[in-house]
Amino acid sequence: MRVLMPVPDRDFDVTEVAVPWHVLTAAGHEVVFASERAGASLTGDPKLLTGVIFGQLGAEPEPRQFYREMTGTAPFQSPIAWADLRPDQYDGLILPGGHAPGMRQYLDNSVLRDKIAKFWALHRPVGAICHGVLVLARTLDPMTGRSLIADRRTTCLPRYLEGPIAITRGTTTDSRPAFVVEDGNYLSASWPGDAYLFARKFLALLDRDQPPSPTA
Repeated sequence: MRVLMPVPDRDFDVTEVAVPWHVLTAAGHEVVFASERAGASLTGDPKLLTGVIFGQLGAEPEPRQFYREMTGTAPFQSPIAWADLRPDQYDGLILPGGHAPGMRQYLDNSVLRDKIAKFWALHRPVGAICHGVLVLARTLDPMTGRSLIADRRTTCLPRYLEGPIAITRGTTTDSRPAFVVEDGNYLSASWPGDAYLFARKFLALLDRDQPPSPTA
């Protein structure tokens, strides 16, 4: 199955992109990257690769390794332009987050929001984490003029809006510190610490949405 992941040219959260990419591709799914311009040179928030404060608060070693692997792939090196996207060609949509200034390109783009609205209307799995939820919140349903998630249960950043406050991150083997909210085909999470659980839950949504194999 093909999963669309729009990102800005720079400053996206390393963990929130690389962990879902790794989980989905390891399960045999294709992740397609898209940015404002076709073929843009994509790069995550550099502070998250080196540590924000005295080497702390950056991405953990495993997500950094996933990021390095991801940046060497053809889909990452040749993103599709948002304007050229055909939403019906994708089985799922993931909207990652980030905090640095380059995220404005992604948070405020009307072309991207139009494509997201068209994908939402297909009722296929949509996942948003951290500021990715803000992109959905700013996207209006053309039929009602309201936010796409006006009637959906969701979490975002800060987590206390829905969910426990925690600073411990989930990992490949331990999801206890993580928190996500699932509402139908919509999945949301708060921060990089939720990325592993978020990715696994999104994978389950994809598998649930996949039509059964024909019997002999």
